[in-house]
Amino acid sequence: MASDDSRAETDAESDPATALSETELEALHEVELGLEWAQRAQGCLLEFHHATGHGMDHLCRAEARLRAAGHDDLADAIRDDLLPHGVVDDDRWSYDVLEHFQGSLLAETRALEQRVRRELADGKRHVRERRQEREWKQQAESDH
Repeated sequence: MASDDSRAETDAESDPATALSETELEALHEVELGLEWAQRAQGCLLEFHHATGHGMDHLCRAEARLRAAGHDDLADAIRDDLLPHGVVDDDRWSYDVLEHFQGSLLAETRALEQRVRRELADGKRHVRERRQEREWKQQAESDH
């Protein structure tokens, strides 16, 4: 049975961080962070899409209530001017923006991140963080 020390040595030997220059390691990390922030942006667009939809749902209900109360001119303004209105250029709805982002910038960033990981780190993720984790664990062990 291998001791914890031998396993750590084996992990370190197979760790791509040991073969990368500091500049390569930092570049890899920045690309990973770039993807993570693009994924966060997708979350913001999802929230924007859902919030826009909920707002439109309320306007749709307001249209029916205004019409029921005899305010056809106000109901018509909602029906004709607001409900069919896009969020960009009058025609693009929030789902269009979200889908375009997912299919373009996010997909391209994801593909680049995978390529950089494959070419620099044998496809391994979070190489810098793994190195930091190992260093902190070693420091904690050496202090005892």
